Amino acid sequence: MAERRLTLKAPADRRWAGLPAALRIGILYVAARFVTTGFLLLAAHLAGPGSRFGEDATLSHFILGWDAQWYWLVALEGYPSQLPLTDTGQVAENQWAFMPVFAYLAQLLGGPLRAAGIGGSLGPWGIGALTISLVAGYLACLVLYRVLRDRQDAATATWAALFFAAGPLSVLFQVGYAESLFLLWLMLSLWCVQRRRYGWLYLLIPLMGYTRPGVLAFALFLGIYGVWRWFSRRREPLGAGEVLHILALGALAVLVGFSWQVLAGWVTGDSGAYLATELAWRRSWIRDSTGVFVPFDGWIQGAAFWSGVWGLGAGTGYVVLALLGIGLAGLLLFEPHVKSLGVEVRLWAASYLLYLLAVFFPQSSLFRLLLPLSPLWGAVAAPRSTVYRVSVLALCLIGQWWWIYNMYALGNTYWQIP
Repeated sequence: MAERRLTLKAPADRRWAGLPAALRIGILYVAARFVTTGFLLLAAHLAGPGSRFGEDATLSHFILGWDAQWYWLVALEGYPSQLPLTDTGQVAENQWAFMPVFAYLAQLLGGPLRAAGIGGSLGPWGIGALTISLVAGYLACLVLYRVLRDRQDAATATWAALFFAAGPLSVLFQVGYAESLFLLWLMLSLWCVQRRRYGWLYLLIPLMGYTRPGVLAFALFLGIYGVWRWFSRRREPLGAGEVLHILALGALAVLVGFSWQVLAGWVTGDSGAYLATELAWRRSWIRDSTGVFVPFDGWIQGAAFWSGVWGLGAGTGYVVLALLGIGLAGLLLFEPHVKSLGVEVRLWAASYLLYLLAVFFPQSSLFRLLLPLSPLWGAVAAPRSTVYRVSVLALCLIGQWWWIYNMYALGNTYWQIP
């Protein structure tokens, strides 16, 4: 009987494996989006009067909620030439914290879609934003598959793409956030570095940099990657052309990364406009924040802040922070499944984590900001037990519901901000 079941299953398995990767990933991605839509509908039903979205919450409210409002405001009004101030004279939250590519592209696409009768209550910008998020999310999953396929078998890469498509934060693939588009540029950039196709990066780096913050992490990655290529040149020859590309692209990433600060300063007449805007969000957590950006200070402040919230001494928070850093370094250096992903993915992960440590204050948005580490799903998918992989998928879906329930059905406390 067991032999008969295996024989019956084998043709279906072969047919599935024989499908083009784009179709396989597409089927899984669409299935994941149906599940996420079901979770969002349930969250809308459960939303109460204490929710940010109210008792009459709908899918449209969720799609256009939270940071989507800021991108929408960028598309409608642009960026302020005079920074808004709080009652205490400090810079208030404003559009300069949100990059323009996603906002304006959604506006550009939304007009024709709305004219064609598509969009309903979302309006032109909303349907444009949703369309970009959905399409870019699918393409990001497909390119992630390609990135991992160079090092892993097709089944493992497919499972990793599924974890990515159905992960705890995958609701961002269908709301008005720039994450999907940024992840697409990032996955394409990593794939280009893997294949040594540097020419495309001259386009992808500016697209990354003006979609959302993070391109400085890619600049760091290129710098470390160039050092690695130099020391490994006996195993893989390093030509002068490749050296010039890596240096030029690293310089471009740095230039793009700082150009937004320069532009904000030029338009507003305040050279610290961008950093002051970013720090305005930190004051929601630390009221006595000085408003001066100091690299790595956010995590030090965060360790003390969260230790106080949880009733622990500040020293405990510092110890936990140090252990976290050591643990992540050990994971990237020594864990065999992570090592199997290749040096490009590992160097990117290390660079991005260092970037987060330098610029971010740890709070509820941290989970969203970890999305650029999604190539590490390849390490999670590497063990081949079907029971293990199905269990991971179940945990992804549980985590996704927990996130949606807290951020959308509830969304009424300081730790329920996506």
